[in-house]
Amino acid sequence: MSDTERPPVAAVDPGLIAAFRQIPTAVISDNLERLPGAIGLKPFYKGTPMAGIALTVDTTPGDNLFVHRALDLIKPGDVLVINGGGDETRALVGEIIAAIAEQRGAAGIVLDGAIRDSAVLMSSPFPVFARAANHRGPYKNGPGTINEPVSIGGMVVAPGDLVVGDADGVVAFAPERAALLLEMTRAQEQREAEILASIRAGRYQGAYGK
Repeated sequence: MSDTERPPVAAVDPGLIAAFRQIPTAVISDNLERLPGAIGLKPFYKGTPMAGIALTVDTTPGDNLFVHRALDLIKPGDVLVINGGGDETRALVGEIIAAIAEQRGAAGIVLDGAIRDSAVLMSSPFPVFARAANHRGPYKNGPGTINEPVSIGGMVVAPGDLVVGDADGVVAFAPERAALLLEMTRAQEQREAEILASIRAGRYQGAYGK
């Protein structure tokens, strides 16, 4: 398959995706045995939590040619998930790429690498997660791939995975796990609400450690 095509991915109920915007990534991680999760990425935006479907990009560190190619494949609700090799020496995403992605309906960008134009991105509601900020721009030579599994901060993300991000970071999981996972996370949130209520009432007896 060429890098200008998209493989078929499992359809995910938009309502299910929207529901995960209300679930903290920490609670999602707890219910995935605390195994998946990108390490070292932080939010560079001012807005609400992100949830969407992964459109994956693998790039040569310091090069964003394939990021530009992936922009032409964006569908509404996609999260552009970019493996930049964790390189912080050159920015792969800035104000213009983020604006293009947002205009084309993307739900956000997750980059294992550096961004620039950080002041602009930090004042925007469009979700961008990255490892660092750096004013130095990228090369545009390639090579790279699109819609292949990528490793982002030690977390493997496959095309079509559901990706959720908030102030604590980013987590991803296969769409077929979403419905059951949502039930599990809501049950945990209810338990934690009961624990917090017991703390406020002076009745807490160690339930959180069990």
